[in-house]
Amino acid sequence: MSFQRVPGLVSIVTTVYNKVPYLTECLTSLLNQTYSNWELIIIDDASTDGSYEFVMNWLNNNEPLLREGKGICTLRLPRNIGYAGAVTAGMYLAKGEFIAIQDADDLSHPERLAKQVRYMKNNPQIDLLGTNYEVFEDGQPERRMPVFWLKYGEQIGKVYAKGGHCICHGTALLRGKVFDEIGGHTRRIEGAEDYEFIAKVIKPGAKNVENMREVLYYYRKHQLQRSRNYFGKSQHSEHGNET
Repeated sequence: MSFQRVPGLVSIVTTVYNKVPYLTECLTSLLNQTYSNWELIIIDDASTDGSYEFVMNWLNNNEPLLREGKGICTLRLPRNIGYAGAVTAGMYLAKGEFIAIQDADDLSHPERLAKQVRYMKNNPQIDLLGTNYEVFEDGQPERRMPVFWLKYGEQIGKVYAKGGHCICHGTALLRGKVFDEIGGHTRRIEGAEDYEFIAKVIKPGAKNVENMREVLYYYRKHQLQRSRNYFGKSQHSEHGNET
């Protein structure tokens, strides 16, 4: 018997590991989504900076705004298991027709979910959809810079076929059934879990993945970032030298 998913529901999966300075802005950007049919799944990967307590306080303080059917699920892992394990745990808890990734230090445009869901409903062949995004230095949210490493349409498959990467994982919205079919992220390639997962979704011909050209996500650059050195493979990557 296949897992019964809730039609139209977006399960937002956010993993947290020592992200206190960024959580208010991240969570507020989700609360401000124009698309109202979502649940929030927060996986705390054994933070040591009070992130879990901060999240619980934020949820309690915003409880009146979360009453309209918003599902909230928080899981505090008993030990640090790393990003691949934490995001996969979140996906297992997701019950929506769609699963959205949201990194705890980034922000989503208010219409991100609405526009991604509309696109997915209009394009049933698409299993995973990213968006364009802009980068800002921590503390300078008004100074956002474009990125130039994303690809669109048939170019996406060609990049992944060569071991490249051209979808920003934090922008991804995927059909829940895809996770049910292929599972989550692997630990096999440390630091490149994002790349491996997206590559695993892509079917021959790569007609089932796409990026929206519209900027619907804002990526924060800061000193505490999870290593993403593998982006350095792309000369057009905005992330080339990050750690």
